[in-house]
Order: sequence, then structure tokens, then C-alpha cells
Amino acid sequence: MKTVRVVAAIIKNHDKIFATQRGYGEFKDGWEFPGGKIEEGETPEKALIREIKEELDTTICVGRKIACIEYDYPAFHLSMECFWAEIVSGNLVLREHEAAKWLSKEELDSVDWLPADLDLIAKLKEEL
Repeated sequence: MKTVRVVAAIIKNHDKIFATQRGYGEFKDGWEFPGGKIEEGETPEKALIREIKEELDTTICVGRKIACIEYDYPAFHLSMECFWAEIVSGNLVLREHEAAKWLSKEELDSVDWLPADLDLIAKLKEEL
């Protein structure tokens, strides 16, 4: 099975985290944390900075790694490295996503997360 390596930013602002709704592809309308594929020769941190700049026109500072989520979708294996992140500059402009929300710990279950992201939600509830 093909492995897809991706990164995800858990952007925190006070007691809320930023979630995005996919606007394209097989998983359109599912909720996820912003990020994307790691390109050849990139560190996960560099990939995350690039992806957030491309997707949200925002510069972030990458913090501590929270988890590496391993999840088997029917067509591929996802390896997703998840990091805390803070906004350095920018206004989180949605270039690829349909919608976005700032969610508190109590609101994390209010959106329809993609399957791989569900594994991360429990961990985030412990840390928030």
C-alpha cells in the first residue's frame, strides 16, 4: 500500500484551535487541520510552513510535535505528523478550503472530522 506523508498544523489562539473544511477531492466537506504533503528533501517543519503559506496566506511558527498519526485509508496509508503552531503574520485566508472555524475544547466534536484526524482529537482534548 502506498504511504502518503503529510503534516498538519494545530494553530492555537488562546483556548481555541483552527479547523478547516476541505473544498476539493475525495474527502471534500470533511474537517481537518490545515497542512499538506511533505515534498522531497523537506523537513516536516519546513513543509508545514510552506503549506500554510500556500493554503492560508499566513506565516506560522512551528512548535512542539504533538503526534504522528498512522491511518489506513482504503487506497493508501497516511502518515501525518502534527505540530502545535502559532500565527506570526497573516489573516488565515481560505485559498483551498470551503470553511474554517476556531474551536474550543468543548466544540471539537461539533464538526465531521476526517477519519485520520479523529485519532488526534482525543490527544488534543488532553492537552487543551
